Amino acid sequence: MKIGLVGYKGSGKSTLFEWLTGVHADPAHAHTGQGAMATIAEPRLAELAKMYGAKKITPAALEIVDTPGLSRTHEGNAARLAVIREAGCLVFVVAAFDGNDPLADIRSLDEDLLLADMEIVSGRLQRVAESLKKPLPRAEKEQLAHEEATLNLVLSAMNSGNPLRQTQMSDEQRRVTRAFRLFSEKPRMAIVNTAEDEPDPQRFVGLSTAELPVLALPASLELELARMSPQDRAEFEREMGLSGIDRQQFIRKMLEVCGLITFITANEKEVRAWLLRSGGTALEAAECIHTDLARGFIRAEVTNCDQLLQCGSEREAKARHLVRQEPKDYVVQQGDVILIRFSV
Repeated sequence: MKIGLVGYKGSGKSTLFEWLTGVHADPAHAHTGQGAMATIAEPRLAELAKMYGAKKITPAALEIVDTPGLSRTHEGNAARLAVIREAGCLVFVVAAFDGNDPLADIRSLDEDLLLADMEIVSGRLQRVAESLKKPLPRAEKEQLAHEEATLNLVLSAMNSGNPLRQTQMSDEQRRVTRAFRLFSEKPRMAIVNTAEDEPDPQRFVGLSTAELPVLALPASLELELARMSPQDRAEFEREMGLSGIDRQQFIRKMLEVCGLITFITANEKEVRAWLLRSGGTALEAAECIHTDLARGFIRAEVTNCDQLLQCGSEREAKARHLVRQEPKDYVVQQGDVILIRFSV
């Protein structure tokens, strides 16, 4: 899953990228975008590894993409945004210092994304209209006519300023738009980058809506703290009267907004956490691990992670009837430990 950071030049977007991923923002990628993985901390993996005697621990990770800084004139922004068409979630990064209005920037970013989508939809409509003028087999002509009607509905909504995620559409119509990976369909959140001396960064959280959750932090200060050794950081925070922000809180909020959960696989070789969409099934979890497991799926053996750790061993969990046999349509829960049984 990719998460795209979107913001205007000078918003602190690249600083936030480095804080989240621990990877230095490379100026060479300023015009093309840069990606890196943000690890999702899960302390229970180490406990499971000890229990199973596993030699390897692999936490789940999100791919964060730092997009090129956008222009406030909107010129060329559609091309800059193209690098995150495949992102599953968008994070607006807006500044709250040097006179910047974070709420105005959020609205302006929404406009940029809408304009970029309208360019895609308008271009496709032109090509469909040209194709419909040609002699075509009936089935192909009907399919193109349906696409044209759907895209006209979408463009009309966009011209009214309505994002696609708020537009009433049928499943058939959604299938038409899915191929274009439109920004206005993607979930989003915002991070307000405050000044280092901002007395109350959390006041900006009040900008949150049901559509757009908002978090706030002084990104440059947090990055400076993250670069320190734990001892130096503790001393610095004590001297300055600071309390550092939990980076994992932000990463987990991104998971929530993206509609993702984690499940775990565990054996003597490796304990690993995996990402899965919320509401995903055991069959989808099997496919995350390997397509062969999904193809030959028989059943999933599922245990609640905390219960498994309390038992101290898989054998004891089975003795207490805590290991469940689940079919392929079982809805995976956050933190499930899953073993897929399959045939070759």
